[in-house]
Amino acid sequence: MPVPVPTHVLHRSLRSALPRAVRAEGVYIFDDTGKAYLDASGGAAVSCLGHGHPKVIAEIRRQLEKMPFAHTAFFTNEAAEELAHMLSERAPGGEWRVFFLTGGSEANEAAIKLARQIQVERGEGTRDHIISRRQSYHGSTIGTMSISGRTPVLGGRYPSKNPFAPLFMPTARKIVPCYEYRWRRPHETVEQYTERVAGALEDAILDIGPERVFAFIAETVVGATLGAAEPTPGYFRRIREICDKYGVLLIIDEVMCGMGRCGSLFAFEQDDFVPDIITLAKGLGGGYQPIGAMMVREEILREIEQSSGAFAHGHTYVGHATACAAGAAVLKVFDEERLVERSREMGEKLLARLRERFGEHPHIGDIRGRAMFRGLELVADRETKQPFPSHWQLAGRIKAKAMEHGLICYPMHGTADRFSGDHVLLAPPFIMEEAHLDELVDKLGRAIDEAIAEARAAEGG
Repeated sequence: MPVPVPTHVLHRSLRSALPRAVRAEGVYIFDDTGKAYLDASGGAAVSCLGHGHPKVIAEIRRQLEKMPFAHTAFFTNEAAEELAHMLSERAPGGEWRVFFLTGGSEANEAAIKLARQIQVERGEGTRDHIISRRQSYHGSTIGTMSISGRTPVLGGRYPSKNPFAPLFMPTARKIVPCYEYRWRRPHETVEQYTERVAGALEDAILDIGPERVFAFIAETVVGATLGAAEPTPGYFRRIREICDKYGVLLIIDEVMCGMGRCGSLFAFEQDDFVPDIITLAKGLGGGYQPIGAMMVREEILREIEQSSGAFAHGHTYVGHATACAAGAAVLKVFDEERLVERSREMGEKLLARLRERFGEHPHIGDIRGRAMFRGLELVADRETKQPFPSHWQLAGRIKAKAMEHGLICYPMHGTADRFSGDHVLLAPPFIMEEAHLDELVDKLGRAIDEAIAEARAAEGG
């Protein structure tokens, strides 16, 4: 039997103790023994500015002294108005309206509800299906798990059983992801592959019935489940065409890949299309406050404004003044310190180091991503792309080894087909210096090699 952990906190794992973080500065987090951990994943692609930025802290303190919170059923507030204006001004595609929440799951849940309400108010009440992609992640509420292509499983006596599946929305359909490394066929051109995987959306719409589909949701660059897998050229332009053809709303999830992470403020700017709804979180607040956002094009929202006149949704902490003040401060620091440009520049330097260290590594099949959002896919055999055995639990071993070496990274399992395959996701703070990149690659290389060796030894190999 496991030894009970002496805590009253319900941690993610009930069988292991975590180091206790007590201080953070720049690109490092320190535990209560004084050990430093290089934050190479920004937590979960959150800490884009690093830790302890004085300007952001000062703005939060200023807002707290003025007014921490006022419920949005009664008031708007200056911080929310300012941040909404800043986001609308910076987003391509005209004017946007912004709804602030506390995180990415809430933002995507709100996007689902808004998209459905828009269709109803257009007189399209039969549209009750939403389409997403396999090997995606959109959140941990029941609604967002329904549209995610990766779902939790119970271990122990219940292997590979998803305990929440019976609760999922029955009107959620999933299609293939845009995952070129593993699923582009031999002798298939990039253009042919792009048309095939984008065409899966049209096939699904026709199969369900065009009058039944209200939205399609996808991550611009897939984060946790595919390790920074970016779309092929033209993929989202084709997706946009299909959505327009059938009256389907296009929701783009940039909770993880947005806010400068991919080298432009919005990752989709690089793909030459404009969605109907955008969701944001993580880097929007940089970890200084919990905040998410849903953005909708003004011309679409006017349809509700002229009909029912209200969005039928809300939470207590919608538009939280202190959280919005933090988000506005983060965007100001982006501008003042040219951090989006720095993300792009340092991301190229990170990519060069990853290729130098892992380009010929016998067990790194692909190095991918954009700017400061990079992924390495692990394989047992580079030629066949055969994943390592699932029972090796390689992602977990890599995470543990990295922590031993003082490195925080984001390994995940299920990359290849939701059930097998492993990758490591990197999403470092934009403020990293070249010496930090060297430290990152050195510690990651040791963690990967030691984890593979440990797994082999456990197999008796």
